[in-house]
Amino acid sequence: MQLFLSHIESPPGDLVLVSDAQHRLHALEFADHRSRLHRGLRERYGSAEWIDAPAPASIADAMARYFSGELSALDSLPVVMAGSDLEEKVWAALRHIPAGTTTSYGKLAKALGFEDPRAAIDIGAANGANPIAIVVPCHRVIASNGELKGYAWGLHRKRWLLEHEKAIPATRDVPKTATLPGF
Repeated sequence: MQLFLSHIESPPGDLVLVSDAQHRLHALEFADHRSRLHRGLRERYGSAEWIDAPAPASIADAMARYFSGELSALDSLPVVMAGSDLEEKVWAALRHIPAGTTTSYGKLAKALGFEDPRAAIDIGAANGANPIAIVVPCHRVIASNGELKGYAWGLHRKRWLLEHEKAIPATRDVPKTATLPGF
């Protein structure tokens, strides 16, 4: 199998995308999490051939439109999900969460047919294993109390994406390394 590695600049950080000859996304990671990308690709595809290439125009154009404010631009991008049955079920459900909205881990678990409240933990783990940032919008899943919890690429990026989509109100930027009173 041949997979193509490309780079795209974006406001919340440079991205590395992995696509195939049919321009389907297999992975989309922030560049500063490259080790996570390579580990995930090895686990899912083993000995695939990796080729550096320009980003497919259809993907690059959709990403540019999304970051320019056309939030539905990513909805029709084709993706290849290679995970466990639960992961693939969760990742498919994530694509149905509209931009500008959020859901909780518990609500997502219930929507997927899980009655046990502890299923939210498994849903959270599958959410965190998502290899396709932004396009498979795991950033739209938050804690039931409205707190931003867990995002493989950093909570500052989750907040940026949710603010960009107007799912949460914009806040004053707080440096990631800030020490807040009481912490």
